[in-house]
Amino acid sequence: MTPDVVQFVLAALCGGLVGFSLGLFGGGGSILAVPLLVQVVGVSNVHVAIGTSAVAVAVNALSGLAMHARHGTVKWRCAAMYCITGIGGAWIGATLGKALDGQRLLLLFAALMAVVSLTMLRRRHMVGDPASSCTPRNAPKVLSFGAGTGIVSGFFGIGGGFLIVPGLMVSTGMPTINAVATSLVAISAFGLTTGASYTFSGLVDWPLAFSFIGGGALGALTGCRTAHSFSRYQSTLNLLFAALTFAVAIGLALYALR
Repeated sequence: MTPDVVQFVLAALCGGLVGFSLGLFGGGGSILAVPLLVQVVGVSNVHVAIGTSAVAVAVNALSGLAMHARHGTVKWRCAAMYCITGIGGAWIGATLGKALDGQRLLLLFAALMAVVSLTMLRRRHMVGDPASSCTPRNAPKVLSFGAGTGIVSGFFGIGGGFLIVPGLMVSTGMPTINAVATSLVAISAFGLTTGASYTFSGLVDWPLAFSFIGGGALGALTGCRTAHSFSRYQSTLNLLFAALTFAVAIGLALYALR
């Protein structure tokens, strides 16, 4: 196979892994997508990897969302509230992120991932209340978390699921399975916002993005089915999510410091 074909095949395989992560954890997609595009697919420009992953992950998140919606686990009102402030935050964050050196951006990304993973480990036994909802009482908290994760999402060019899932759990008290499903709405919105910003700057490799999306659709289907099989084991799902995030954080830090 020619180098271009090899790249497209690798992008599809990596997309499958990312889609699986999105369907299972509601996060970890962009965390995996950026290092995979850089280290496995061979995208040399970090900002192009970030822009391409933002578009691909947003579309893959929509695939996972459709599957979770069929199971009735998406809390739509919470998703809408989270996105109201988050979309604006994502655009601001993307503008700031493009101005920062790529390697420094990866190092900051790794540090943030490590902090989030340790926080999730502390909360791994959180079960949540399936009847929880977004009300005027907790609206300020939900909107604040939406704005904060939106800015971080745009800054690092990620869907932000690894922040959105715990953000939804903390601000509303919902179980992990509902947070995973609901987070996919915000991941899609934040990713498309960030992707649009990078597109205007010419920092998206569209052929690779389409390959990534193709593989991700199948991965999202598998991940979604696995998530619902694990829905009775909330602490296990939380532990897997934290372990994945921490492992990738270490790898990303080593890559940024080389």
